[in-house]
Amino acid sequence: MAFYHTIKTYADDPGYPDKDKWVAERLLSLREILRQKITNGRRPNSLIIGSWNIRAFDEGRPRLDESYHYIAEIIDKFDICAVQEVKSDLAPLRRLMHLLGPNWDYFVSDITGGAAGNRERMAFLYNRNRVIFRNLIGEIALPKEALVDANPIARSPFFASFQAGWFRFTLCSAHIIFGGSSTADKALRAKEIDAISAILAKRAKTEDEVYVLLGDLNIETTDDNIFAAMTKHGLTPPHFGPTNMSGTKHFDQIAFTGSGRKTRHLRSGGFDWRDAVFRPQDAAHYQTHAERSRGEAYANWAKSYKNWTTHEMSDHIPIWVELEVDYSDDYLRRFVG
Repeated sequence: MAFYHTIKTYADDPGYPDKDKWVAERLLSLREILRQKITNGRRPNSLIIGSWNIRAFDEGRPRLDESYHYIAEIIDKFDICAVQEVKSDLAPLRRLMHLLGPNWDYFVSDITGGAAGNRERMAFLYNRNRVIFRNLIGEIALPKEALVDANPIARSPFFASFQAGWFRFTLCSAHIIFGGSSTADKALRAKEIDAISAILAKRAKTEDEVYVLLGDLNIETTDDNIFAAMTKHGLTPPHFGPTNMSGTKHFDQIAFTGSGRKTRHLRSGGFDWRDAVFRPQDAAHYQTHAERSRGEAYANWAKSYKNWTTHEMSDHIPIWVELEVDYSDDYLRRFVG
């Protein structure tokens, strides 16, 4: 479970009266909602895979102490989580790992170059009590014939291989270029997803294991050619619903090969953290802290609050999928007919 020992030091924060009480209350509320939404319904011997684009983690205005606790609490309910938009400074990621505890480990990619890459990293965070790293990690390198208009993908997909029980799987985290909403921009997104999905499907067949494509794929709707570029290669995504804050775009996805044969989908969903932390009714509480960090007052805090919270948590909600991973009974039945 996530660690809370630093909360005792918050009682001495002169700029934040009753900070320890406030954070503890929010964590209790968050834990209860996470139990209702995720952990209470978990099957034995299953695997929960999460994915979360954590907005600019962590660059620009520093997050509040409490935000790290809330992010850690959510990720702790997954067995493994792909994180997009990790920035160049790794100190915030190490701080998050410290809150997750010593049973958690991580891998992180290099910084992407070029303007389109936005100097981002991708990371895999995993609970070593539930998941074993299989010593294979890297970035997807597309062959020349698969390049998008003869150009490399802006942010190279990051993959790593793991095992949970008997279940071998490889995760491939991607942050597909957005660009804009023009026809050309959407076509480029579809080409990137098509090229990545085709390679993962081929590797899954060759290696006879499950490949999982997950991350911020910048898919706006599930009935367009961008979404179809992923599913046409046999990758199966559950229905997560919209994952942006306004509830209009299906940006984030988790899609896997071998559905029904190499693995079984049990449950999935998105987790809207606004039910427990940085709620609309908490706006007045945070105004002083936000203005102190900014160095000046907000002209219209009621209007600015919603965007401010996305810099504390994210402008995406995390998504997760629970897969069945124990096939030992099925394997043994092969020998008895």
